[in-house]
Amino acid sequence: MISSIPKWMIALFGNKLSPNVTVIEITFLSLQIKKIRFQGDISEWDFSIGYASVIRVSETEFRNYTVAYHNKENGVFDIIFHIHGNGVGSKFIESLKVSDELFISPPRGKKLYEQNEQHQFFFGDETSLGVAFAILPLLKKNNHQFQFYFELDEENKSVPELLELENYTVFAKNNSFRNEKWLNTLPLFQTQEWNKSNFALVGNAKSVQIFRKVLKDKKQGNIYSQGYWLEGKKGL
Repeated sequence: MISSIPKWMIALFGNKLSPNVTVIEITFLSLQIKKIRFQGDISEWDFSIGYASVIRVSETEFRNYTVAYHNKENGVFDIIFHIHGNGVGSKFIESLKVSDELFISPPRGKKLYEQNEQHQFFFGDETSLGVAFAILPLLKKNNHQFQFYFELDEENKSVPELLELENYTVFAKNNSFRNEKWLNTLPLFQTQEWNKSNFALVGNAKSVQIFRKVLKDKKQGNIYSQGYWLEGKKGL
């Protein structure tokens, strides 16, 4: 779905874009990371790993976010938000409080998980923490060997621990993942163990692009990638 829609087109959708979920709980994992629990009718939603929901953040603006946890029986789901900058999406999410109602679409998009691969590697940043949290139970249930790499700002480096993620390494967000030479020195590439793996790369589009190039040059495994944001780009 596009990031903005003209008012005349919004009118055509009518009640389809009316509030359909309610905020029932808010937890701050850091000053920038906000976990919100919503409640609504999600009985027909498809929560495949990697799918994203569209949230209406203003009269004409929409943004994509991934669900971190869901319970269809109770009609609840969590989204972990990275609040930064002065964008309309961040401002809207920052303003939400318990009992607020808003529109969130059913998830859709690109899958990131391939069950048949024994080795699973995941790369991301703050915008990817929800996907990592969602995929962890599957990785453990299916007895995968897995590894998470995160590039995080200093104030967010403890969030993976708070989320009880496992087998993760946190790297400083200093553009290292945009350096092909540095990427090639990562422990991941120093053993043949990970040559045939499922690689899920999400988060900053530039970091994802460079990491993907290194993997393709090495002809390693199955690569699934999705850029969630890019500096200077609105509504990616």
